[in-house]
Amino acid sequence: MSYPNDRKYTESHEWVQVQGNVATMGITQFAADELTDITYVDLPAIGTAVSAGSPCGEIESVKATSEFLSAVDGKVTAVNTELADHPEWVNQDAYGKGWMVRVELGSAGVPANLMDAEAYTRHVSA
Repeated sequence: MSYPNDRKYTESHEWVQVQGNVATMGITQFAADELTDITYVDLPAIGTAVSAGSPCGEIESVKATSEFLSAVDGKVTAVNTELADHPEWVNQDAYGKGWMVRVELGSAGVPANLMDAEAYTRHVSA
């Protein structure tokens, strides 16, 4: 499996794509495949402050419920409300229609410990 080179990845299988001071986040295809059929996504409200490495939502599947962790510090500016009716989009298109939240980055910017696609590939292969 290959991972998009235009984003960074967390050890807990979230991705983040930064454009200017806005970070779009979701879970990786690896995580979506591990969860199997995603049935519900609970996301934070717009305006919610989030912290890197802290829970900001939940993802339910037929297999398990998992926390969705923020990859960055900041404030939620958009939520993919379409996932309420189409949680399967996370399985089908984790890097596109399956995005979860957009966050205005805090002053800390993007954490240095995030992995590029090559490092994330090694991480999931270990």
